[in-house]
Amino acid sequence: MEATLRRDAGPLYGEPSADATDAVNGSNAPETVARDTSDRAPDSLRPSAWATPATRSLREAVGRFMGGVGKHLATVGIALVAIVIAAATWQHYVTAPWTRNGSVRVQVANVAPQVAGKIVELRVADNQFVHKGDVLYVIDPFDFEVAVRIDKALVDQRAADLVVKQAEFDRRQHLSNLATTPEEQQIYAGNAAQAKAAYEAAAHQLAQAELNLKRTSVVSPVDGYVTNLLLRAGNYAVTGISNVSVIDSDSFWIDGYFEETKMARVCVGDRAEAQLVGYSKPILGHVKTVTRGISASNAAAGTQGLPNVDPIYTWVRLAQRVPVRLAIDTVPPDVPLVSGMTATVTIRQPSAGGGQTWLDRLRENFVDPVSDLFGVGPPPRANCLQATSQQRPEVEALPYAREPAVPPAEKLAPGLTPGIDASPRLP
Repeated sequence: MEATLRRDAGPLYGEPSADATDAVNGSNAPETVARDTSDRAPDSLRPSAWATPATRSLREAVGRFMGGVGKHLATVGIALVAIVIAAATWQHYVTAPWTRNGSVRVQVANVAPQVAGKIVELRVADNQFVHKGDVLYVIDPFDFEVAVRIDKALVDQRAADLVVKQAEFDRRQHLSNLATTPEEQQIYAGNAAQAKAAYEAAAHQLAQAELNLKRTSVVSPVDGYVTNLLLRAGNYAVTGISNVSVIDSDSFWIDGYFEETKMARVCVGDRAEAQLVGYSKPILGHVKTVTRGISASNAAAGTQGLPNVDPIYTWVRLAQRVPVRLAIDTVPPDVPLVSGMTATVTIRQPSAGGGQTWLDRLRENFVDPVSDLFGVGPPPRANCLQATSQQRPEVEALPYAREPAVPPAEKLAPGLTPGIDASPRLP
């Protein structure tokens, strides 16, 4: 009876009739229907109870549409990411002003003796740091000391001769025509002039001998490191032949060889970073000069002085490299400077820094490279290389010997001519 009521009341709650249920299950047993329906939730709470076929079709269509849109959005997103990566790669490898072709450079002072002789004392070792003016080696000074003594004696002789002949000339000038003649005065005047010239020549010769004696001690012209020292005591030093090389520790710089396609973003004064191979901390500096000329292979003159132009032109052309000199501002304490080391050089634009917004960085790193591909990028900075021609030339000078003034002969030979009535006194 209870099963019959539930089966009759089924359609009132939206439940299928018992006949339909039996048809589906293949059985007409009332107790099976009662057992199946007693364990289920009320049919009014299930979405399938009120969903119509049209509603289900609409939901399926919406689901298919959203799935297609999601696939297209994923494809577009992947394409945008690929474009951004390509633009960043293009900017980094093609247009960004950086190069791995950099090297540390330095000035080397090649020390050569100004006098010849045997080296009797070597005071430095290889790779030793020396200061400007430190003695590197000493040449045997015996011959030069003897020359100084001889020239001093010659100067004393010439001074005494000059004093006597000058006094004779002065006396003849004060005598009357009865005691002397104009011809005699001329003779004594000529003797005095010749004695003066001989004395000055001897004084100059003495100054040269004293300078040569000082040059037997060969000194370092700069502060730096002695390098590749092959000299030893006992070797013979030849005038003008370099035998010691000193690396100037104050002259280090870095050369970066940039491709010509990147030179539009390199200007004098730009901040630069150079990272040496094997060291993580970069060397900081700035662009000092840019080379204005590179050798051209077609500029060489051929037969009859005509230009020798190479007729072979390959389709694959490599960009020419332009040397850019970087002045070093700051060197990390644990990074050594060794001439010839390889460096990765990066030029930082003046606008780069903490004052940039994220929009500026996005435009610089992604928008500008894409614009450059179509030739609509920002124009090169004007007059960025003019600072080179406006700089005053750097004058590098070393102290050099100056000839001392010739002392009066009376100071070297006093008392030789005290007067007519007094006897001379030897010094």
